[in-house]
Amino acid sequence: MSNLLVDRLEGLYVRFREVGEQITDPDIMQDMKRYVKLTKEYKELEDITKAGDEYKETIERIEESKNIIANETDEEFREMAKMELDELEEKLPVIEQRIKMLLVPADPEDAKNAIMEIRAGTGGDEASIFAGDLHRMYTKYCESKGWKVSISSVSEGTSGGYKEIVMNVEGDNVYGTLKYESGVHRVQRVPQTETQGRVHTSAASVAVLPEAEEFDIDVKESDIRKDTYCSSGPGGQSVNTTYSAIRLTHIPTGIVVTCQDQKSQIKNLAKAMVELRSRIYALEHQKYLDEIAGKRRTMVSTGDRSAKIRTYNYPQGRVTDHRINLTLYNLSAVMDGDIQEIIDKLQTEENIERLKESGL
Repeated sequence: MSNLLVDRLEGLYVRFREVGEQITDPDIMQDMKRYVKLTKEYKELEDITKAGDEYKETIERIEESKNIIANETDEEFREMAKMELDELEEKLPVIEQRIKMLLVPADPEDAKNAIMEIRAGTGGDEASIFAGDLHRMYTKYCESKGWKVSISSVSEGTSGGYKEIVMNVEGDNVYGTLKYESGVHRVQRVPQTETQGRVHTSAASVAVLPEAEEFDIDVKESDIRKDTYCSSGPGGQSVNTTYSAIRLTHIPTGIVVTCQDQKSQIKNLAKAMVELRSRIYALEHQKYLDEIAGKRRTMVSTGDRSAKIRTYNYPQGRVTDHRINLTLYNLSAVMDGDIQEIIDKLQTEENIERLKESGL
């Protein structure tokens, strides 16, 4: 392990003890924003120090095995020590790599919930149907992760699917996982309305925003215009009879959000405020994404939402992610929500690039 890495670890052991003391301080526990931040830091440091302990223990066992091989006269005992040494020397670089990855600072937004917007692009009715397919894919994926999904606004397509659908996703490390899905998704297939069997290309765009919490951004009430209107679509007898749907307009930025999925106006207002805060917050976050987009191929999607990131080719049963030149021939499984392999490979690529940037 390099001296730089050892020095970083020693400093983190000290910080780990400091944070451990701070989170038990009654004054700090009263400051919720600070307490949440310190608790998160403590968990991250705990993972690093555990890996550091494992590394130190492995080093000690390697030295013990070498000592046995050099000084032990019992051949069987020496042979056992050689076998253990081989295993330990194989294990050591794996632990070291894990420590390096843990030392690379995480995006502070990764742990947040997310707002996902899917919008039909070029391709008319077929684009709306594809947007519906993407919504189903993401819903199934989120269910497999145990995440909670709720729809805040929807505009249905004339032949099925959606012109636009916005959903909130709540769970563990949601934004850090789904952020790779931002960008233009393209589908190549024969539409149901196509009589001559020709393959058409359609597209839908996906935007993933980190959900902003109240202490992330201060939105003045005087800057918001609130309109109410009757809900449309599923919802029972109250649909089109009560003014429960909410439209919020942020006057300084012109951002407009709507929410109509709840029967209660109060609940719709609360959800709309979360989305409004997140969209305003995303304007600042986008500057950060623009800065790193040129450095990391995996982040081109979030740096530029007009970038084509993935193609779903039905005639060939193929999915291609253009950022990392990944091609898989399991289209039906992917459209059924099995996208973890793609996300894992994108995360791996990004981590490698971030590791290079860190100089470790």
